[in-house]
Amino acid sequence: MLALGALAANGARADEFDSLSIVTASGVHAFKVEIAASEAARETGLMRRRFMPADRGMLFEFDREAPVSFWMKNTYIPLDMIFIARDGSVTRIAADAEPLSEALIPSGRPCAAVLELNGGTAARIDLKVGDKVRHRFFPP
Repeated sequence: MLALGALAANGARADEFDSLSIVTASGVHAFKVEIAASEAARETGLMRRRFMPADRGMLFEFDREAPVSFWMKNTYIPLDMIFIARDGSVTRIAADAEPLSEALIPSGRPCAAVLELNGGTAARIDLKVGDKVRHRFFPP
């Protein structure tokens, strides 16, 4: 199982954002996401950040589907962690992860990506397991 520190050690922010949308029963919800595709980016993620706009997030992309675990060490803002299969379907939602916690948050099954959004976002958009995430990383 791959364990990752889910947020950024150096507090670095991406200069560019990718568009991503989530399709739920309540509609299509648009976000701008930073991409964590490299090992270094995945290790730092969103650590040390004190604020993230409501329409922003970070997408962790993996080379293969595998079980993963995240934690909230050095992460100051509560996050919703959305585990996503290769086809873009949501497989698990870990809502309102506790800031600064070192407790592991497992995917529960293999996943190809994890989307981190501000805590409470999943509930606000009525996100459910099986809903679809649309982004260039997932095949149409």
